[in-house]
Amino acid sequence: MSKNKKGELLLNEEIRAKELRCIGDDGTQYGIISRSEALRIADEKGLDLVLMSANATPPVAKIMDYGKFKYKKEKKQKEAKKNQKKIEVKEVKLSVKIAQNDINFKIKQAREFLEKKKHVKFRVFLKGRELSNPEAGVDVLKKIWPLVEDLGELEKKPFAEGRYISMYVVPKKK
Repeated sequence: MSKNKKGELLLNEEIRAKELRCIGDDGTQYGIISRSEALRIADEKGLDLVLMSANATPPVAKIMDYGKFKYKKEKKQKEAKKNQKKIEVKEVKLSVKIAQNDINFKIKQAREFLEKKKHVKFRVFLKGRELSNPEAGVDVLKKIWPLVEDLGELEKKPFAEGRYISMYVVPKKK
């Protein structure tokens, strides 16, 4: 489809081709006619001449109600967007030197997220000298995994992400 600068289809006077393969709004084939003839037919019917394919030889134009066409297209896009499934990822931040009671609290949060069918991203922040020993972060995540594995599946094993060691857990499918 040929579009103007705004990203819309070319209409009526914007079409520059001398000859067009013209199609009516009801599917009528007008054949190859001059641009002025196609504009006259569209004007008589009270509709727009819309350039559908500029690359074809000759270019293909359709006589239609452009406002109605645009409305239906937008409505279809909204419907597709509405049916799209949104995945919510909750992040649980940890540190290498985390105490057991803090781990219990974070696990409780993560379990609630997994029960609500939300994805959970565990992140262990490495600071200072901990950066030289990222295995300590991996060990924290390995300690956490058995506490949530009954509710979730490990999507991504612990991996380095800059100053973080991350692990993704998704809810189990029933």
